[in-house]
Amino acid sequence: MTVTDGVERGGVQIAGAAGDRFDEVLTGPALEFLADLHRSFNSRRLERLRARDERYEQLVSGHQLEFLPETREIRESDWQVADPAPGLVDRRVEITGPTDRKMTINALNSGAKVWLADFEDALTPTWSYVIEGQLNLLDALDRTIDFTSEEGKSYALRPADELATVVVRPRGWHLPEKHLLVDGERMSGSLVDFGLYFFHCAQRQIDAGKGPYFYLPKMESHLEARLWNDVFVRAQDLLGIPQGTIRATCLIETYPAAFEMEEILYELRDHSSGLNAGRWDYIFSVIKKFRTRGRDFLLPDRNQVTMTVPFMRAYTELLVSTCHQRGAHAIGGMAAFIPSRDPEVNEAAFQKVTDDKTREAGDGFDGSWVAHPGMVELCKEVFTKVLGDRPNQLDRKREDVHITAEQLLDVKDTPGTVTETGLRNNISVGIQYLHTWLQGNGAVAVFNLMEDAATAEISRSQVWQWLHNGVVLDTGERVTRELVERLVDEELSRLPGYPADYEAATATFLEVAVADDFDEFLTLPAYERME
Repeated sequence: MTVTDGVERGGVQIAGAAGDRFDEVLTGPALEFLADLHRSFNSRRLERLRARDERYEQLVSGHQLEFLPETREIRESDWQVADPAPGLVDRRVEITGPTDRKMTINALNSGAKVWLADFEDALTPTWSYVIEGQLNLLDALDRTIDFTSEEGKSYALRPADELATVVVRPRGWHLPEKHLLVDGERMSGSLVDFGLYFFHCAQRQIDAGKGPYFYLPKMESHLEARLWNDVFVRAQDLLGIPQGTIRATCLIETYPAAFEMEEILYELRDHSSGLNAGRWDYIFSVIKKFRTRGRDFLLPDRNQVTMTVPFMRAYTELLVSTCHQRGAHAIGGMAAFIPSRDPEVNEAAFQKVTDDKTREAGDGFDGSWVAHPGMVELCKEVFTKVLGDRPNQLDRKREDVHITAEQLLDVKDTPGTVTETGLRNNISVGIQYLHTWLQGNGAVAVFNLMEDAATAEISRSQVWQWLHNGVVLDTGERVTRELVERLVDEELSRLPGYPADYEAATATFLEVAVADDFDEFLTLPAYERME
């Protein structure tokens, strides 16, 4: 691999290392396209990030989240999003995963209707993984991705009509791409992931009878959705692609966004394909936004914060109702279970997943997520029992739903306790995940669950919240820094390769879990630790 620090092409300085076939992605025209997006939108992106900080300061000073009075007309007027695009009409089961070569083939072949091709929470954004992921998508669309592993196992795509529809999730607005600079500024990871895929694959997808489709993560306001919409308009104009060809599903995974669902759909209405309920990031956002507000926003062990507790139930009910009133798909949350060799573990987990998906389908969701190909058929069967031959249930408007801001904010009525087991689990899962993330793998199997960055975020944020609120565990012991550090040592001693292999992960976890200040995202300091 040849280092290319300082090389400039298409107005973009490449500060990463060269790799096999990278020049097929980092072409002059593609980089010129990225440079245009950066110059057109980066200042607005940074402005929106500053607006997040300003909103948080308002919450600290006692303000409350609410349905915005200035956008009441949008909520009360009659409008619809664009009709479902080809390949996005039936979304009863979607699989998520990173864009490595093996996962690309397995996800496309899985039998799911949609594959969320992830450049965000399930991918460690090393320079090589970012560019290789783009190459794998290119190869998949060109059907040149088939390969045989070193163990002799063959991986090959099924016929085109049996493959999942590709929906790419770029990184969130907050994440930079330090290996690409325009005018001396780091590019936005969002614009890099979106721009490279759109430049190389949009026309390929159109020619295949589908289109360039995206999942948009981590947004906190409709103005961030407006920014994305303007990016879409500009990108389509630059490449001569008809307006409205792009479709985007937005993850409602931050607390502020739950109060602006209609506005987010409205801003993207010509490009919108729905909303998704993201559990762990949503809970993480609750803690993050109200971390100074004491016990009214104190949460119990994360496994006790189910989708049926009051504030989560209000959130999902509002999401389905909002989507269907506006003609958009409502996509449910993640089933993270990985099939095990232990029949008893499988039986209990499959029943839990069945119950969860049955609730979602009964509530009106049009589909849901799984993390492993072995869970696709279960999810599909559950939704088919409700949908039958229908591709979705957009006709189920849920006019019976009337959710108030007070219901969305009702965290204090969440039942449950804070236990030593829960604290240990957060420590162990957080460090194990970071250990693997720092090595380059963003989708990690821990305790029979497929974990991604959202799990690490909720794990470390709960430790921080319990510590800074002086929570007393079920054992009678108060959560202190000394207790956390002792439990870290005890949990680490149970892991293979301890202690040397876990030094960086442990340092990163403690940096964000017990510090006086709360880091917005643990992936930001972790990213700076990577080359």
